[in-house]
Amino acid sequence: MAHATIRDVAREAAVSVASVSRVLNGHENVRPALRQRVEAAAATLGYVMHAGARNLSLARANAIGVVLPDLHGEFFSEVLRGMDRAASECGLQLLLSNMHHDPRRAVEALRTMRGRVDGMIVMAPHVDPEHLAGQLPPSVPTVLINCAGHSEQRAEIRVDNFGGAVAMTRHLIATGCRRIVHLSGPLGNSEAQERARGYTAAIAEVPGLAARVIPGDFHEASGVAAAETLLQGIDAVDGIFAANDMMALGVMVTLREAGIAVPDRIAIGGFDDIPLARMVSPALTTMRVDIASIGARAVVRLTELIASDGDGPLEVSLPELVPRATTRQG
Repeated sequence: MAHATIRDVAREAAVSVASVSRVLNGHENVRPALRQRVEAAAATLGYVMHAGARNLSLARANAIGVVLPDLHGEFFSEVLRGMDRAASECGLQLLLSNMHHDPRRAVEALRTMRGRVDGMIVMAPHVDPEHLAGQLPPSVPTVLINCAGHSEQRAEIRVDNFGGAVAMTRHLIATGCRRIVHLSGPLGNSEAQERARGYTAAIAEVPGLAARVIPGDFHEASGVAAAETLLQGIDAVDGIFAANDMMALGVMVTLREAGIAVPDRIAIGGFDDIPLARMVSPALTTMRVDIASIGARAVVRLTELIASDGDGPLEVSLPELVPRATTRQG
């Protein structure tokens, strides 16, 4: 096969690209049967690993950098769980950096990573995309997760936040809600902006409905604060769509303490499907993002870039509506 790539070998051997990369790079933590199957597939296809790619993949760092807005909370724990699982399978270590939602810290983190890692995974939805692009070292393979839209073609994974918000808002409307309030994420965060835009678009589809947005910050405390505000005019709301699950949980706790029945009086929907969403009572209706899988996929894509066989397409992850007990089921 002319110009066979590492993906072709993976397809021929019926294994992952990461597994092929480990075999071809001589990692010791590979089962003999897997090694034999990959080597046979490579021989069949006539695959030859590029010398420059091999040198890069065997860099002395043997680590990948991960730059996140925060390390606290179930969302980021799930992202890291997926990354750690995939990195372990590839024989790589994770070097973590927390930018604390501060764009200046993001730049510092990127600079700190230079020379210490073979590649980077960056999640920075709150950072100006052009500024971020200017800070990414061109010589370091990088995969972006949920960053704001930009003009450059880079290896990137994004959640369809707009489509997910439309689906959740339509679900609340379908269950009979007509006075739906959106609790948004932080100002300047591209994910929050897309979820608010999706909510507004879905509300506009139904004549007579009016959009109402209360600002939040993705933390539970802002859900509590929003609920306390809504309690002052509780008859003006029958549905709440929180831009993430932690805020939705803050709303639920506050309404329960005030004696407001969920979903009989007010239905609630969240976004992300963190593990806690299905453990609370009533269980939270939400949009499942499959957070851990996105983290794992980012690591796999980065190994492809390091091996010089990856390209830079945008991958879009489609959220799934998970109806639970906080919304009426007909």
